[in-house]
Amino acid sequence: MKREKPKNQIEAVLRHLNDFEKITSFEAFTEYGITRLSDKVYRLRKQGLNIISLPTITTNRYGDRVNYSTYKLINTILWR
Repeated sequence: MKREKPKNQIEAVLRHLNDFEKITSFEAFTEYGITRLSDKVYRLRKQGLNIISLPTITTNRYGDRVNYSTYKLINTILWR
């Protein structure tokens, strides 16, 4: 069964986080055309989701070191 298309970019990010637990700005752009991932993460955090930013360092195609954030959804279990 095929899933419905996300209604908006925030829903697309939330689905991606639920499916894969993390997302980068490159993934957001290539998969969903989202250019301002940090804004979508900010809005999801305001809705109460626990999303952390992990500093990520890699080397680009020119051999230069580049820094970016990987956003990870933390599922918190509340004990009663």
